[in-house]
Amino acid sequence: MVVAFSIMLPFLAAALIPLIYRKFKNIHLGWFVLLVPVALFSLLATYIPRIANGEVFIRTFEWIPTFGINITTYLDGLSMIFSLLITGVGSLVILYSIFYLSTKESLHHFYCYLLLFMGAMLGVVFSDNLMVLYVFWELTSVSSFLLIAFWHHRKASRAGARKAMTITVSGGVAMLAGFLMLYVASGTFSIREIIANLDVVQSSVYFVPAMCLVLLGAFTKSAQFPFHIWLPDAMEAPTPVSAYLHSATMVKAGIYLVARTTPIFGGHEVWFWAVSGVGLLTLFWGSFNAVRQYDLKALLAYSTISQLGLIMSLFGLGSAALHFGYSTQSVIYTQATFAALFHLINHSTFKGALFMMVGIVDHEVGTRDIRRLGGLMSLMPFTFTIAVIGSASMAGLPPFNGFLSKEMFFTATLKITQLDIFSLDSIGLLFPIIAWVASVFTFIYCVIIVMRTFFGKIQPDRLEKPPHEAPFGMLISPFILVAFVIGIFIFPNVLGHYILSPAMASIYPMFPSVEEMTPHIAAWHGYINTELIMTFGVIVVGVFLYRTLKKWRPVYLWIPQSFTLNAIYERVINSSESVSGRVTNRYMNGNLTYYFVYIYVFFVTLLAGYMIYADVFSWNPSKDSVIEPYELVLVFVMIAAAIAIIFAKQRITVVLLNGVLGYSVAFFFVVFRAPDLALTQLVVESVTTALFLLSFKYLPKLKNEYISKSWRFAKVTISIAVGATVTLIGLAVMNYDRFEPISKFFEDSYDLAGGKNIVNTILGDFRAFDTMLEVVVLFIAGLGVYTLIKLKAKKGDADVESK
Repeated sequence: MVVAFSIMLPFLAAALIPLIYRKFKNIHLGWFVLLVPVALFSLLATYIPRIANGEVFIRTFEWIPTFGINITTYLDGLSMIFSLLITGVGSLVILYSIFYLSTKESLHHFYCYLLLFMGAMLGVVFSDNLMVLYVFWELTSVSSFLLIAFWHHRKASRAGARKAMTITVSGGVAMLAGFLMLYVASGTFSIREIIANLDVVQSSVYFVPAMCLVLLGAFTKSAQFPFHIWLPDAMEAPTPVSAYLHSATMVKAGIYLVARTTPIFGGHEVWFWAVSGVGLLTLFWGSFNAVRQYDLKALLAYSTISQLGLIMSLFGLGSAALHFGYSTQSVIYTQATFAALFHLINHSTFKGALFMMVGIVDHEVGTRDIRRLGGLMSLMPFTFTIAVIGSASMAGLPPFNGFLSKEMFFTATLKITQLDIFSLDSIGLLFPIIAWVASVFTFIYCVIIVMRTFFGKIQPDRLEKPPHEAPFGMLISPFILVAFVIGIFIFPNVLGHYILSPAMASIYPMFPSVEEMTPHIAAWHGYINTELIMTFGVIVVGVFLYRTLKKWRPVYLWIPQSFTLNAIYERVINSSESVSGRVTNRYMNGNLTYYFVYIYVFFVTLLAGYMIYADVFSWNPSKDSVIEPYELVLVFVMIAAAIAIIFAKQRITVVLLNGVLGYSVAFFFVVFRAPDLALTQLVVESVTTALFLLSFKYLPKLKNEYISKSWRFAKVTISIAVGATVTLIGLAVMNYDRFEPISKFFEDSYDLAGGKNIVNTILGDFRAFDTMLEVVVLFIAGLGVYTLIKLKAKKGDADVESK
């Protein structure tokens, strides 16, 4: 129940925000919202000792059991890491936003979106059912779209939100197809049950396609190459959003998916090369492009892409352990996964602090452009301290937590070269080389953050505000994060035992010994090893390249702007819009006659064509009931009215004749003993007739337009074809005996649903979803009418007051 409560609380709080906002307008809304993540973090933290002892908490709530879709919450070591990040960093971000965002902003919208995102992310990491996970997955895309576009008056914000949603939702749809393939292969949507039946799943022809599709979803969400292009544009969001979504939570969703599905796909060659290869490429490309940025936030965006690639590559390297099964050799390679989990936490701490630092600079100085910054160290000493600690940790320097996980990253890339599987004996050397080169660029952009912002000469004439230190409240959150940066370096094995070790058990459930997969973390091993030499090399080469940056920066101009991934994306989107616009304009010409022609031609082609192909047209008049004289009279009345409409010259005549048709149908319902349908038909016909008469009163008189003979012939042909199709389908249905009539199923309505009235049972039970959606539509329409009435009343009141 605790896990389900953790998921639902943010949604409930989001629903209450409008009431709280209206009631307490003089208090910053963030103080109320802050209670939610703080309470959840405190609650989840109480489960850390039990999770560390190997306990797992599972609870199932039935949703659609017929299709195997139930809400099963699952709290284990892996979901614990992510839930603590979501709620812990979420608490600090909300505290930071209280001082960052002005009360003049639309705070009720901002915090509503933020809570929706928090609840969706918790739903992702706590869901055992793939379909439920997918629902929450797409909800993170929707809520992040709203957060990125929060400043919707800015064109760049709207464009960034659209790009993020387009790419992540497209990947999500691919992931859904992968989930469905896993269901076909395993017969279940439960991740635990799929892992328990690996032999069946891995022998399926759907195994590799499902793997590739799931990876598409993970790569798009976690901004892996070449899908990373949405993340820099998403930086148009407010800084609290960037610090939360793009450093600690949303971009980690793809990482979580890879970690959670590693027991299913890990050990396969395609998985190994896809995850580790794409991760390393993303690591290099992100760090390489971060150096060229002049906007601090854009620089951090590319650094985030790079760090996500590092984590992704480590999960790929660690998956090689599953190729061997449990053995002493395989346990060695699980340390790459341990390093991935370790760096996952470290990245959230130093990157969250750096985003907040950049937000402070932008808030207090008025710009993020490093060409206009400099000399802020003496004017903003606390912000400078945050920048130094966060940047040094990201660069992998001691005494900060990033140094420990970066050294473990080097270790993993060196050890993987010793394997003789997956062709690693020949090309495995690329892993440590690419890792080292990317680390050099990482060191360079970390130096740029500190040196170009806080050292050098101040340029007051190029700043929008007089520079000064941020208020104390805005410094609390980043200082807490940098305190973790240092604290984790001092006590890393506490984190390893209580947090990382249980997560390893979740990723390698088939390995019996968790202690063997939990290495002792140390900053100094008593000797100078290869990893430390690589770190020294990073510092030396990094300093040299930074000092000579102006000389080699033109290398970025070698790639023409028209060949960049962003340019290709824009061309594809613009071309698609242009083509779709031309195609749409060809048939959407504003003429209702053409629209009906399209509809009817499609109707006849599809239905009549299928009926002919399936040879289901049959009519046996001997089985029909006797036609009474009064029924013939009603039929001829309807035929006469329909024909008369064609030759009518006045709209009033058309409306009345149409009413004759409608009321005749109501009389047929009476004859066939369906009073409820007759009443509905009479009410609808009366209302529509009255509305037609009111509307047509204000329309101009009908004009006789010239219509060519060929067009008249086409209309007559289509009309006859539609009428014949409907008639023949009706006759065929009456004599269709290839399947057992469904009416026999509904005859047992009392036994199946407890209702004696078949009609009521069908409406309330058998088609409950349809009825529910109809009620929702009516409810939405009612809200719309109510809102219009209230708006009109307020406008009238304002006019009265102005007078």
